[in-house]
Amino acid sequence: MSHPAQGTPRTLGTLERLVRTVRPERPLLVGSLALATGSVALSVVGPKILGRATDLIFAGVVGRRLPAGITKEQAVGTLRAHGQRTLADMIGRLDVVPGHGVDFDALGRILLWALLIYAVASVLGYIQARTVTTVVQRAVFRLREEVEGKLGRLPLSYFDTKPRGEVLSRATNDIDNIATTLQQTLGHIVASLLTLVGVLAMMFWISWLLALVALVTVPVSVVLTAKVGKRAQPHFVAQWQSTGRLNSHIEEMYTGHMLVEVFGRQREAAETFREENEELFRASHQAQFTSGLIQPAMMFIGNLTYVMVAVVGGLRVAAGALSIGDVQAFVQYARQFGQPLAQLASMANMVQSGVASAERVFELLDADEQAADVVGTVLRKPVRGKVAFENVSFRYEADKPLIEDLSFVVRPGQTVAIVGPTGAGKTTLVNLLMRFYEVDSGRITLDDVDTAAMPREELRSHIGMVLQDTWLFGGTIAENIAYGAPDTPIDKIVEAAKATHVDRFVRTLPDGYDTVMDDEGSHVSAGEKQLITIARAYLAEPEILVLDEATSSVDTRTEAFIQQALAELRTGRTSFVIAHRLSTIRNADVILVMESGRIVEHGTHDMLLSAGGAYARLHEAQFAQPPGRAVV
Repeated sequence: MSHPAQGTPRTLGTLERLVRTVRPERPLLVGSLALATGSVALSVVGPKILGRATDLIFAGVVGRRLPAGITKEQAVGTLRAHGQRTLADMIGRLDVVPGHGVDFDALGRILLWALLIYAVASVLGYIQARTVTTVVQRAVFRLREEVEGKLGRLPLSYFDTKPRGEVLSRATNDIDNIATTLQQTLGHIVASLLTLVGVLAMMFWISWLLALVALVTVPVSVVLTAKVGKRAQPHFVAQWQSTGRLNSHIEEMYTGHMLVEVFGRQREAAETFREENEELFRASHQAQFTSGLIQPAMMFIGNLTYVMVAVVGGLRVAAGALSIGDVQAFVQYARQFGQPLAQLASMANMVQSGVASAERVFELLDADEQAADVVGTVLRKPVRGKVAFENVSFRYEADKPLIEDLSFVVRPGQTVAIVGPTGAGKTTLVNLLMRFYEVDSGRITLDDVDTAAMPREELRSHIGMVLQDTWLFGGTIAENIAYGAPDTPIDKIVEAAKATHVDRFVRTLPDGYDTVMDDEGSHVSAGEKQLITIARAYLAEPEILVLDEATSSVDTRTEAFIQQALAELRTGRTSFVIAHRLSTIRNADVILVMESGRIVEHGTHDMLLSAGGAYARLHEAQFAQPPGRAVV
């Protein structure tokens, strides 16, 4: 029971922040308000004019039945003398001319004015709607830019703890829902509020008594909307949280659909989808059902108001206090008064859904960013590539140490291989070097300059990476190779492709280097995708090269070619090679053996084998022949 009370301040704060996103469009908002005011004012005047037309018709019908040659006052006196006081009071409020029928010329002028007023109101309403659309789309455009910029400033740890589908859902589905909410509510709320004010003013102008009758049900409507809205809000939050989880599951199953089929996990994947889908269904159903109660309840209250106005209005006409045209106009105003109330109530569920999405987007925008770059320190050219770890300590979780007091120096041009069991901290060293994570203590230097004192872009511009997990984007093979050097001419791209043995299979494709790839690289094999990423690093010509299991997806023959190309690429460059396959690092200048975040051994391949330590054990486990198995 305490949840809504706790959520209300947060919801109001989110709503206020959401409104602030449109503040830069104040001139357009002011123009939209002026247009809405004009449109509503003309629409509100319409029923009064039509009421005048009704009085004119009724006066003509009654006047035709009265004897000609007498005045209205004489006709009224005659009716009173015959005891027809009610009819006399009604005629007394009309512009009746005894013996004359309907004045069609006057009626035509009134109807023409009404048509003109409604036409102008529609034009103003159309322009106002276009203006609101411009305001909303610009606001959402800026919001998307903020999210895009935020994603670039978030640390790697954020993405390590959030499923990709969840982040994508916030950046796409939730922002789309915010756009829909603003589009459907921003203009309508203003128009509805102005309509309420205008209609209420006209109602009091016609009859303060009928206006009070119509207002009797307003407190009931407000209380009902607030109560239902408070109950619905938690369900809308749950709905969009469930949407994020479902999208995350779908994204995982799509990207890993081959593994799902290989391991026969289709049934489990489908069951997980069914559970997440059912949870989303329950949350959505509860949210829509609860908020959907507002509309029929408001319609019922509106009908009660209509009945009360009709009864009291009829009695006032019978008493001669109002004309039939005034009552007709008032009934229209009563309907108009109920419509914006119903619209505001029906928009409540949309606003709550939008606020729930806004909370998720603002939560992303409020996430802790990586530390700001220090401006000023730039490496002296040429960059030699000397790397030093000095008493570096790091842990992903505060209570779980990973790297403690680690120190080593890599001289310019050296190839350093890093080996060790899974979880030893090999990839973490590279993450720290690239400043994907910041060290807890100690420092890392490049050419004797603390990397923490360098802009990240400056640091990373000197480092090329080839990861175990290949990544290709939607574009041609040539564009993928030139990703790190986008202005490279095609002959240089082909040269890099030949050096890394990419050219040999690209030539077999129908479109060659113009072959369009998708992000899954479905046109080429896994090994060929890895070759493209190696060509990308080759073309960038970095001073430091990082290879994280770069040849893990290629066959033995291709690996031999790649090793030759990488040997040429590494010439004169500092290289870090992370490998589980020890055959790929035999020629490394230095091999660092890591266990539990510490360097337990270092030396060349032959030196470490002779020492008979951790490296020798890894080598023996990898190359020893199992007992009872013959070499084929």
